[in-house]
Amino acid sequence: MADVQQATGKIEAHALAKHVRMSPQKARLVIDLIRGRKVQDALQTLRFTPKRAAGPIEKLLRSAIANAERKAEDSGAPLDVDELFVNECFVNEGARWKRLRPAPMGRAFRYQKRTAHLWVGVAEHHVAAAERVAATQAEAEAQKGVRGTARRVRKALTGKQNAPKKGKKK
Repeated sequence: MADVQQATGKIEAHALAKHVRMSPQKARLVIDLIRGRKVQDALQTLRFTPKRAAGPIEKLLRSAIANAERKAEDSGAPLDVDELFVNECFVNEGARWKRLRPAPMGRAFRYQKRTAHLWVGVAEHHVAAAERVAATQAEAEAQKGVRGTARRVRKALTGKQNAPKKGKKK
């Protein structure tokens, strides 16, 4: 996974919460508010949204951000959290809890308590990813130049500057 990540240069992460005890329809109203927004804007929106679904979704978004930071740390790439945005997010319907309510004359009425599966994915903006990759390549080139200079200085000091190499001759 890290190899694919290095090739594209874009860091992506997601978080999933299953069987959250709320209606998927009501959760979709809140999820639609944050889709495509920068992470900081999405967190502010969720903090001040007066819907019950905002709490679990905010917790899930924070988890996705932490996953992105961890993924960047594992791959050795620096990550600016301010450059993350909500790449994709959706709500699927979970299992329904079937319950019975007493009704007149010994009968029962059925009702369902709905659950939802929440999925939030964050990604680094492509411009920020390109800048990060360019910066790491420039740093690698600078390190390469420093190493070459150190070798030349070491050879000059030891006097082995033009010593013949052992091995096959071409």
